[in-house]
Amino acid sequence: MITLTQEQRETIHKHAETEYPNECCGAMLGRFDGNIRVVHEILPISNQREDAAKYHRFLITPQEFLQCEKQARKENLELVGFYHSHPDHPAEPSQYDLEHSLPVYSYLIISVRQGKPERITSWILQNDRSQFNEEEIK
Repeated sequence: MITLTQEQRETIHKHAETEYPNECCGAMLGRFDGNIRVVHEILPISNQREDAAKYHRFLITPQEFLQCEKQARKENLELVGFYHSHPDHPAEPSQYDLEHSLPVYSYLIISVRQGKPERITSWILQNDRSQFNEEEIK
């Protein structure tokens, strides 16, 4: 399970709406409390994808990943997951998401239809990397 405040949801919604028709992306800092990921901070990240696939792919560079980890340590938090949007597609992981994700983290996906944020879901990759399991959002 992952916990998000209404304000955090709104931050993600606004980021997804602003970046449409391209994918947005960002990190979530918080704490692991057993199997629960408690989000304390949303860090919007600029999609570094520079090719025509930017509308349905995102890129977080290794340097940005490191910056997120540094920010988390600075605030005595942990990197608990990432979020990204699916413009004009369902809020479900794609094959690309499966191939580029890591176990442990939560992956929030927000569907954006014609520029308007819709459904938001969260997923955790199985340790064998074979598939995602949907997790509850509170």
